Order: sequence, then structure tokens, then C-alpha cells
Amino acid sequence: MSSKTSPAHFADEIEGTVQGHRDGHGFVIRDDGQGDIFLPPNEMRAVLHKDRVRVRIVRQDRRGRPEGRVVEIIERPVQPLIGRLLQESGVWLVAPEDKRYGQDVLIPASALGVAKPGQVVVVQLTEPPALFGQPVGRITEVLGEVDDPGMEIEIAVRKYGVPHEFSEACLALTKTLPDHVRAQDKKQRVDLTDVPLVTIDGEDARDFDDAVYCEPAKVGRGKGWRLLVAIADVSHYVQTGSAIDIDAYDRATSVYFPRRVIPMLPEKLSNGLCSLNPEVERLCMVCDMLVTAKGVVHAYQFYPAVMRSHARLTYTEVAAILANTRGPEAAKRKERLPELLNLHDVYRALLLERRARGAVDFETTETQIVCDDNGRIEKIVPRTRNDAHKLIEEAMLAANVCSADFIAQGKQHGLYRVHEGPTPEKQEILRSYLKAMAVGMSISENPQPSEFQAIAEATKDRPDAQQIHTMLLRSMQQAIYTPANSGHFGLAFEAYTHFTSPIRRYPDLLVHRVIKAILGKTKYQLPALPVPGEAHAKLAKRLAARVAPPAAPGEKPRKKETGAALKETQSWEAAGLHCSANERRADEASRDVEAWLKCKYMRDHLGEEYSGVVSAVTSFGLFVTLDAMYVEGLVHITELGGEYFKFDEARQELRGERSGIRYSIGTRVQVQVSRVDLDGRRIDFALLTEGALQPSRSQQKEHKGARAEGKSKDKRPAPEKTKLPMVREKSAPPQQEKRSARGKASKQKAALLNTSPKR
Repeated sequence: MSSKTSPAHFADEIEGTVQGHRDGHGFVIRDDGQGDIFLPPNEMRAVLHKDRVRVRIVRQDRRGRPEGRVVEIIERPVQPLIGRLLQESGVWLVAPEDKRYGQDVLIPASALGVAKPGQVVVVQLTEPPALFGQPVGRITEVLGEVDDPGMEIEIAVRKYGVPHEFSEACLALTKTLPDHVRAQDKKQRVDLTDVPLVTIDGEDARDFDDAVYCEPAKVGRGKGWRLLVAIADVSHYVQTGSAIDIDAYDRATSVYFPRRVIPMLPEKLSNGLCSLNPEVERLCMVCDMLVTAKGVVHAYQFYPAVMRSHARLTYTEVAAILANTRGPEAAKRKERLPELLNLHDVYRALLLERRARGAVDFETTETQIVCDDNGRIEKIVPRTRNDAHKLIEEAMLAANVCSADFIAQGKQHGLYRVHEGPTPEKQEILRSYLKAMAVGMSISENPQPSEFQAIAEATKDRPDAQQIHTMLLRSMQQAIYTPANSGHFGLAFEAYTHFTSPIRRYPDLLVHRVIKAILGKTKYQLPALPVPGEAHAKLAKRLAARVAPPAAPGEKPRKKETGAALKETQSWEAAGLHCSANERRADEASRDVEAWLKCKYMRDHLGEEYSGVVSAVTSFGLFVTLDAMYVEGLVHITELGGEYFKFDEARQELRGERSGIRYSIGTRVQVQVSRVDLDGRRIDFALLTEGALQPSRSQQKEHKGARAEGKSKDKRPAPEKTKLPMVREKSAPPQQEKRSARGKASKQKAALLNTSPKR
């Protein structure tokens, strides 16, 4: 495949990463961020999904897409494949579980190990694919039978490269840690053991990294509250550059699956020594705040402390107590009732300030998968957010904002949680959409969060409110970790970071270390961390096109860093990229497991009929979410009837050319479960009754002369979701089960209070 090209033609060659498609073709995701390049099936025969390649555009295909020819394979990631071992006509092969790898892997009899037909195995390639030959590999690990409980998780952690085993050095160091807080650990710490701090978490929580306490206090000349947020002091036990630290950085985050968690830290720390368990002494870092009656943090301070949680409460329990202070739940927690009422009061004040600064707050339905003892879905239920959830969120947001302000004032490097506003392209798409939907409101050239919130409020009672709110959400970017603070758009903060979850997020651990360094009047230095992997590389390329914003009017031009200062900034940037990319890796792995479980669940409901609502519209069909099960499936465009449907990007709808019938987000439909593809993580629905919008007379005229166009590629775009933190903030202003038989060769495929954060 490799070929040397003359300098005259080198400019025509483009580098990028191959993204395979289950139908045998593929795309090259360009490094320069421009449009994807289509690779026909014959070009995919000698390359694999995730290969780094150099291509030359040779033509445009029938749909007007640039079509490429691979001229060189630059790099082939050393990553194992996961699949099922099959024997066909005496030949052993492994069918990859990830269908983006379009080719089966041949396994010599000598490389089978102990694997048996039908088992899920891990394969290491020994020979790459070629134009006229399949890849060859050897089995390195047998995971078990496809129906074994938890198999979907075993597959996902290997498929996405999630570290799931701690190093021997990490485990050995963990054994040397104490089992309890020792006398020497308490030195130079504030004793808060008599303060009735409590933890409030979900019923199934196992690690508790935050505790809260609130009491009335005089703030300035008015009334207010003193709010304490105590966070587990992980940094006391996880020393910079230690074996535990290296493993924690490699993982960057805990990964949550139904019924299983792959923790960032060994269990002795995450569920024991660092967890704020009730009635035991624990080390913590405290953000001690004075909050005004209007919800403004007037002053704050950070200090290391030792605490004793006075109760382990749940969201359900606290919500019941706040709803009825004379009920049975309140009677059981009579001693804690005054502090809970104070927490509720300060929450309402913080909520006022949140609304005043115009933070975006879309109400979305999250779901929870309830599994049986064998790991199979029993039911899928909506996860409701009550006042207890919101109370903790607002308290955590306040502490996170104070942390960002403290680091900025201390003039040290750290990782901010940055959420930038919509790109100019997304702004234009949103403006066109709002105009097309006759919303009567739009966004300015330099939109503020309050504008999005105002549109959400103004449209909340419209029948198409869900559709409008979804488009508002999709117009935003994902949040990232970076040492360059440019604020948090969605939460309307000038500076924001993550301080409150060091047990499960590495950026929080780094923030703790920086805060301690500032308190100790020293400077925190990042250790020599391992080179980040593929996830980091992918995100780095995506962010490379971002240009640093110019200095604001009146602001001094930014100084160009050189030497040691530049090297330090680059180290922090690398850490931020690594943590951001691995956060996405964890999300992808979790979504993959949930999709597998939902497909497995829906196989038992083939042929059944359900009502649902259109949750996404594409050029190739409708995605419908079932009302009763919160499961999403595809109604392909060919299922919509005998006429041609045109995708209207501005309105995000499919329109019938002849009838003018429209399907858009929020349209109610009746569907039948027609097909479940477990390997492809795909559920197909057949449309039974039409809940589509009927066209108006003017629209009928509009459709009458429309010409048909070719369908777009059947490739579902990754939904753009704004990753808003679970906590909210304060401060600054504004194959079906069996695989089909293959008769022929397989397809190629406490100090002085600091001033409050600046507004």
C-alpha cells in the first residue's frame, strides 16, 4: 500500500484516520478538520478501522462526496480485537464484535490456545490485511461465552481500551497505606469532628467524596449562611508521581456501568480510607463559604481538616424530609432536621443567583437501567431529580467556582473546566432553525447563556418545546479540561473547575494539589506522566484547529511563553487533553454497554407495538424513543411510505414530497419492534400509525414543485451533547443473535477569608 509520491503531487495527499462502516465502506476523518473522504469497499480491503493513512482524492461519487484512494498506511494502532471464534469449512476465524472492522481475522490452529467455538476472545494481529488476503492473528485471552453475565462489560473495557487492572506496583503501595486516620495525619488540620457534616448520595453509592453542612450567619450587614463543603482529601494518600498516581492518571476517571464500576483508585482508597463513611474520622479539604440572602458567595476559605460524617443520607430520604418535616422520614432524622432545612434555604438562595446570571438549565429525562442478579435488564425507569439532588449540585457548584477563583488568584497553573459557546457555524444553523420554526426569538452575534435560557423559557409550553430545547442543547460544544481559562458558557461562570470528586476524577485531584500548594506558599509541579494514548491523540487533533481568542479590547496582549514556562504550560495542556479524552472514552464504553443491554432486552419484545416520540431526525430516517421503555430505535426512511421524503436541515424534519407530511423531533408515532441487531447495537422499528404533522396550504404549494434528490449516506451522526457537570455552579456573571452463515470467504471489511470571585 505504501507508495512514494513526487513533491508535485504531495500537496494533493491528505492524512487522516480511517473510520470503518458496518456495510463495508469507510471514511477518512481528516486531520485538518475538513469534510470526511469516502473510501469504497475495495479500498477498505487492505486497511482497518482506526488506521492512520495518507489518501489522495480521485473523484466524487454519485452523492457528490470526495472519494479517496489510500496511498500509504502511516500507522496501525497496536490494539487487540474482540470477537467470537467461529469455524467455517474447517477454517478458524474470529468475527470482530465491532462491525467497523469489516474483515474477519483468520486464526491458525496453532494460535487457538484453549479457545472453543462460539466463545468471545481477544485477538492480537500477526499479519495485517492485504488487497487479496485477510488479516491473521492469534488468541491472547478467552473472555467466555457470549451470554455469560457481565460479558458486555468485559467486551467494552477491551474494545475501548479502558484500563481495568491495577499495576503490581500500585497494589503493593496500596497495601502499605493505613486502615484508619492516624494521629500524625491530623497535624496542622482543623478539627471538624463535632460539626454535623452529612453525606447525601444515591441509594447504590459506595464511595462518598463530599459532605455538607449549613448554618445561618451574618454576612456583611445582612442575613445569610455559612456553607461548608468537605471533600475527601485523596491527595494526602496519593502522592505525586507514585505508583498509585500513575495508575490513577492512566484511568483519569472511574467508569460506571450498570451493576459495576471500574474505579480510578484501588478499593482500599475509593471505598475505604478516602470515602467519607459515617461515624469514622476522615481527612478532608474544606471550602468554607459565606453566602448572602441573594445567593452570592461573599467570601470563602480553603483549609485541610479532619471530619466525622454524622449521617449517610440518600436523595430520596432527604427529599421526603424536606417535603414533610413532620413525616416518618423526618422523625427518624430529627437531630439532622435543622441542618437540612438550612441547606434547603441556602439552596434556594443559590438558585436565585443562578437564574440571575442566566445559566442554561434544560430539563432532560435521564434513565436508569435496573438489572437482575444475572446482569439482565429488568426494567428501565426515568431518573428523577428532586430538591435533594439540586441542593447538592448547587453546593458543589459553589465550591467548584471558589476553587477556580482561588487558583486564578494564586497565579498557578491548574485545570479549569471550560465550556465554550457555540461555534459561528452552529450559531448560524441555530438562527436558521429558530427562524424556520417561527420562534420569534434568536441569538445575537456574541450570544450569552441568558439568551439560550430565555428562548427555553419562552418556548417551554409549545408543543414542539422538546424539539427546540434539543436543538439549543446540540448547538453547544462539549466541555473540556484545560489550563487556559475561558469560562463555562452553559453555567454562565467566568471561571470554573472540578474540585468535588477526587475519588473518581483525576482533574479534581490535581486541583486539590494546587490549592494545597497555594495554601503552603509553594508551587505545584506536575510529575513526568506517561505519554497519553489514542484517546488523547484523537482529541488533540480535533482541538488543534482551535485558534486562541484575541485579547479583549483594553486587555493587555498575552505574553508569549518560552523556555521552562512554555514547557510547564504544555505539560498542563497535555494533562487536560488526556483527562478530557479519557472522560469521553469512559462515556463511549458506558453507552456501548447500555446499548448492548437494551438490544438484549428488546429481543424479548420482537413484534410488540409501542407508542413513542421522535427523538432525532436524519436524512435516512427517524430515531424514536419508546414511552414505556425509554429505548431508542430507528424507523428507516424506507418504512415511511411509498413517497420520497426530503430532509430539511433547517427545520430538522423529514417532509413528504407528494403529501407534505412532516416528521420532526417531538412527533408522536406508533411503532412495532421489527428487528434487533445485537452485534450492531441497533434496534429497528416499523411505523404503524402516523402522528406526523399535516402540511398547511402554503406548505402544500411549496412541496408541489420540489424535485427528488438522492438519499444521504445511511450513517448516523454522533449526537452533539453538551457535557454539563452533574454539579452546578456559582460566581462570575454572566445479529440478530446468531450470525448469518458464510458459505464463501468473509467480507473485507481555616485561614483568612479570601474575597469572593470577581463578577
